[in-house]
Amino acid sequence: MDPFSAEGELVNIHNAFHQGQYQNVIDFDTSSFSPENALPTRVLQLRAKIALGQTEEVLADVEGEEDTPDLAAVKALAQNTAGDADSALTLAQKLAEEQSENNTVQLLAGTVLHVQGKTDEALSLLSKHQGNLEAVALSVQIYLQTNRIDLALKEISGAKRFAQDSLLFNIAESWVGLRVGGEKYQSAYYVYEELASNPNSTAPLSIVGQAIAELHLGRLPEAEAALSEAIQKYPEDAQLIANTIVLNVLSGKDYTELTSKLKSVEPNHILLTDLEEKSSFFDTAAAKFAPKVSS
Repeated sequence: MDPFSAEGELVNIHNAFHQGQYQNVIDFDTSSFSPENALPTRVLQLRAKIALGQTEEVLADVEGEEDTPDLAAVKALAQNTAGDADSALTLAQKLAEEQSENNTVQLLAGTVLHVQGKTDEALSLLSKHQGNLEAVALSVQIYLQTNRIDLALKEISGAKRFAQDSLLFNIAESWVGLRVGGEKYQSAYYVYEELASNPNSTAPLSIVGQAIAELHLGRLPEAEAALSEAIQKYPEDAQLIANTIVLNVLSGKDYTELTSKLKSVEPNHILLTDLEEKSSFFDTAAAKFAPKVSS
């Protein structure tokens, strides 16, 4: 077996995962992979199944193998995705305390901690990484979600030393670019355009990124065309639906039906929770100015 060929295949399966080609990851022929790559590859394929909603299958797959930290971390993520939040959080916190140097634990337990509101714990765990690019990418996402662009830039700057040519690095750098703005919008657009032009890229991730860049560049018709075509192919994709809602808001179009669709696909999507929070703030503020009618 050619070790360089096997290493290249490992890069390919990771790239497929990061482009959202989850079924391709599951179907990937791993027979040529070396024994030391068997566990990382299995974890990646289990994560792809979780992304496709196959949580029960994943939980059955890892049953009885919780002594392996990587598989225990997969279990925590699957539990959380399946709605068993308490069990997932308990396991994630246990792994964070006992296996904080494990790359898979950093990423998957960190994900569970963050989505359950334990963001400081998640960042503390992720900060222990030693060249774990996925941990960098998740940290960048968290910092952007909490409006700490300065820290997101710091993460990207640090990762340049060891991962500048990586697909995931380019994607993460584009996330930051879309928040920094200016000429970075165009740079981000080029990254997603290249991803979308890949004949093997069948997932909506690149289309969403490209459309978001178009929106920032003020090219609404182009963004609408990309999202409209993509949502016909992937009508259940939450990110496509959410970004189409944003586009409709900017275009002054009705988004009621899309909002209902998003609620059915992913009830706890961040856009819905944010809208609910803003609506609550508005109702509270409006109540202070309600007309008082004296008898």
